[in-house]
Amino acid sequence: MTEQHTGFDAGAPRRSRPIRWLAKAIEPIASPMAGHRAFPLWAILRHTGRTSGRAYSTPIVALKTPEGFMIPLPFGDATQWARNVFAAAGARLRFAGRDYEIAEPRIVEGKAADAHLPLPLRFVAGGLGLRQYVLVKRVSG
Repeated sequence: MTEQHTGFDAGAPRRSRPIRWLAKAIEPIASPMAGHRAFPLWAILRHTGRTSGRAYSTPIVALKTPEGFMIPLPFGDATQWARNVFAAAGARLRFAGRDYEIAEPRIVEGKAADAHLPLPLRFVAGGLGLRQYVLVKRVSG
């Protein structure tokens, strides 16, 4: 499937148990380093709650693309940060020591997602059950 769509309709994750285990194991080390230049895989996503209006900072994995970033969506529709980013049509991202304004979020899956992943990451992502990503464009930064 090579579908791309702009609404937030990701569906249920295929299997999230390995991702949850990995996230819990890495989180104590990765969170303090997220967004720093020395640790470019993890970023800080700054977004606003769609109903509360509260400001959130969420550590996430982000992959830089020529026009923006691709962010794995391991928990499907249960991903609250993604719901907030889609509702606001954008957010701010701290990646590798720099701040970026991001916009135009869309769900990318299948071959369309593979085009943005280095070959080794395609195999890892497939093994972990990752099949959907949020692709965003850089507005500034």
